[in-house]
Amino acid sequence: MPKKKTGARKKAEKQKDRQKQIRDAVGRRDLVEYPCNISMECDQCQRRQKNRAFCYFCSAVQKLPVCGACGKQKCMQKGGDCLVKHTGVHTTGLAMVGAICDFCEAWVCHAKKCIGTHACSCPLIDAVCLECNRDSWSHGGRVYECSYCSGFLCEDDQFEHQAMCQKLDAENTKCSSCNKVGQQMCLKCKVAFCDEHSKRKGFKYAKGAKFPCPKCGYDLEPAINLSMSTTRYKYGRQSNAVADDDEDGEATFTFGGVTVRNVERAPRGSDEEDEDYFGGGAYAGYYGEHEGYGYEYEDSDGTEESSGEDSEEDLEDELKALKLDAKRPVHR
Repeated sequence: MPKKKTGARKKAEKQKDRQKQIRDAVGRRDLVEYPCNISMECDQCQRRQKNRAFCYFCSAVQKLPVCGACGKQKCMQKGGDCLVKHTGVHTTGLAMVGAICDFCEAWVCHAKKCIGTHACSCPLIDAVCLECNRDSWSHGGRVYECSYCSGFLCEDDQFEHQAMCQKLDAENTKCSSCNKVGQQMCLKCKVAFCDEHSKRKGFKYAKGAKFPCPKCGYDLEPAINLSMSTTRYKYGRQSNAVADDDEDGEATFTFGGVTVRNVERAPRGSDEEDEDYFGGGAYAGYYGEHEGYGYEYEDSDGTEESSGEDSEEDLEDELKALKLDAKRPVHR
């Protein structure tokens, strides 16, 4: 029969498990939780921005800077590793700082550990936005991480990028190596893989873990958990012409860099459509003259006529002629 655990034994095992969880959580720490990426409000202009040594908008120095490595605002010399000794005095402000990080532009306190390790472990070393290609020195906002592809994003483009991140660089969701339907998706390469090509030969995978991408090594996500879309291409010079409901179905027409609004085409098969198309309607738009397509213009004799009204009259005449032909008797 095993011995009963004492209270000290239980406490030691609980503390050991807690320390292991803390060590494992260091690599999974969110980017917004780092002290060098916390929110800060300037003392002079009262604008919110990322933690930095100087204000991005007015270049003012903050009265109470925050260390970008440990996050402290007052040094109480409890660690004993201060490079600047201040026995019995609690330092704040510029008396506490010792350097400025070249990557995150935040103050680093004068502790030996922070100055010696922060530059190598700064989470914003390669923090360049995927959309605008700006680093932390080029914009005043905080830096975020995409929840799909784990890429860096600035505060201006984080919502726009994540809204269209689940999009493959292909016209279908089939595997890039075969013609099977992709079951695993790489959100960094934007490529789909089937169950056969998502695994490497001769490589042992951990049980219950996600498969790494064969190209970049990023974790693959099951297609059933995502809402992936494919790349679509819109061809034609009138692909952007969308009818507005307020204009009774009237749309725009663009040709040769000139946009014509309120376009009303003649009915298909009528004589007016042929005259407008072959008589200079399309070519007139290129030279800036918007004749045809429902617009009034002067004829050679000086009278005004509308292509839309004439087309309706011609259509009525044709219908009357068809009715008369149908009433005539058929001789055999």
